[in-house]
Amino acid sequence: MARRLTRPRPTSLPRTIGRLALGAMLAFAGTSHLTFARDDFRAQVPEWLPFDEDAVVLASGFVEITLGGALLVLGRKRVAVGWLVAAFFVAIFPGNISQLVTHTSAFGLDTDTKRAVRLIGQPLLVLLALWSTGAWRDRQALRAQLTSSK
Repeated sequence: MARRLTRPRPTSLPRTIGRLALGAMLAFAGTSHLTFARDDFRAQVPEWLPFDEDAVVLASGFVEITLGGALLVLGRKRVAVGWLVAAFFVAIFPGNISQLVTHTSAFGLDTDTKRAVRLIGQPLLVLLALWSTGAWRDRQALRAQLTSSK
């Protein structure tokens, strides 16, 4: 029988604020995928992706709303959610690169310089997801618990 993982260590107020802010931002961004910013998000879908642009935008919007909501309410599972959010930010990074490579204007990014600067933001979001949830901090303890339960 596998051992249950213990509750993650408490986080600080700045981490909690970061997690809640990131959750609200993701929920807002996801909602905008489905409503007023849909065309801008379509512009980010790489041409090589073998799926309908609108389907990708809608699906990623629902994922963002779900992840944002999870960051807001799933305190005990925040470490796992942090890893999922970080993975999501990595998964959508090719869309940001595509926007730069194809010189596509959207979200006010109408120059290659602006589009290139935006690329820096994605790794920062990954770091924010890992830091604010304690996912990076608790990774070794989580790994130790997983290996000791085998």
